[in-house]
Amino acid sequence: MGQKRVVVIDVVGLRPDHFAHPENIPNLAKLADTGTLMTMKPVFPAVTLPVQASLTTGVFPETHGVVSNGFYFPEHHQVSFWEQASGLVQSEKIWERLHRKNSQLKTAVLFFQNSLYADCEAVITPKPLHTDDGLVQWCYSKPVGLYESISEKINPFNLYHFWGPMASIEGSRWIAESAVEVMDRIHPNLMFVYLPHLDYSSQKVGPDDPSLADELNQIDQEVGRITQGMDALGMKEETIFIVLSEYAFHAVQGDVALNRVLRENDLLCVRTIAGREYLDMELSPAFAMVDHQTAHIYIKPGRKTQVRQVLEQVEGIDFLLDTNEKQNLRIDHPRSGDLVAVSGRDRWFSYYWWLDSGKAPDFANRVDIHRKPGYDPLEMFLEPGTHHISRDTRLIQGSHGYPPVDERDRIPLLINGEWRETAGMSEDLSVPDVFHLIEGIFNDD
Repeated sequence: MGQKRVVVIDVVGLRPDHFAHPENIPNLAKLADTGTLMTMKPVFPAVTLPVQASLTTGVFPETHGVVSNGFYFPEHHQVSFWEQASGLVQSEKIWERLHRKNSQLKTAVLFFQNSLYADCEAVITPKPLHTDDGLVQWCYSKPVGLYESISEKINPFNLYHFWGPMASIEGSRWIAESAVEVMDRIHPNLMFVYLPHLDYSSQKVGPDDPSLADELNQIDQEVGRITQGMDALGMKEETIFIVLSEYAFHAVQGDVALNRVLRENDLLCVRTIAGREYLDMELSPAFAMVDHQTAHIYIKPGRKTQVRQVLEQVEGIDFLLDTNEKQNLRIDHPRSGDLVAVSGRDRWFSYYWWLDSGKAPDFANRVDIHRKPGYDPLEMFLEPGTHHISRDTRLIQGSHGYPPVDERDRIPLLINGEWRETAGMSEDLSVPDVFHLIEGIFNDD
């Protein structure tokens, strides 16, 4: 196989029309000028974990089983978001496939979500420790000590720059710098790199705000840091760069609180503990695990018709997917909700269930990504003059997750390098096709 290398750079929030303004993205524009720029469909739901799992397995959520950024574990009556274990993805990953064919090939995965314990030569992913003395910022890495060694050179990773109200370009910058270090130390043939910065700003100000030009330039500099770093290592000529995004953003104006709707119709139960209300998944006839513009609704037997009738009357819901519709969108997996709701393009789903703000659960006003039974974009905002997370849902200006039904939902796929087999690729490309593209690159030797 020689020294052929593939570097996949996941620039979340990048859109095809961003390339119409090369002055904002000079490094990406240079890759496009000397490569091939196409568009493709995201998978549904167009949120991080399902898209990344489809990218690394070549199949849809109906097969790999990652149907949301969250997982509902019915045996525990528990929802957990942002679980990291690679084993939660129920299909063969690209690094496993390539290892079977060539045991000498090296792979690396940096900051992809379901990469913990992945069978790769190099892995780095955040894994903070929660101790009695507070949060210990740390990253799991393989080989053991890789993170610590890199940190000695480029400083430790700051989790607060990766997510929360202090999220900034510094998080993506550390990842880009670490990518160059991993390439220098491990020499992987295939490396995946996740650069999330544009995701945050698109949610904060919306996908069309003029300030995004500066944010685009910042993330473009980190793409350039990787490509120029490869050049400095003498590896650029042998490297094929694949740049893609995970989903398209839509401008939004307000949320839909599905769990409140269910509660107001006697379809959701809570338990009051120390004056605060917590969702009772055991006894609720139905509850919604919400995730941006999609929601999995888990329903007790015999109540689906009632739940559907209630939700069909809710303004801000575009689709309610039952078995046939879930099959059409390739999400009909046992982990999926009994119904899957899709908001309007201009709306998003909040996880809130309380009717009295004074009875909100203890985690509602802080960054607590694992305990909330839904994605909470308001973790990026603080209430003025406090250290508490805002609950003003009007602050969110951009969201995603909508099914790929027209051109507005397509995402870029950029390939730059000596491999020139893109001419015959279908115009109906989708994220799982990138898996087969990568496999084809290595099989081409």
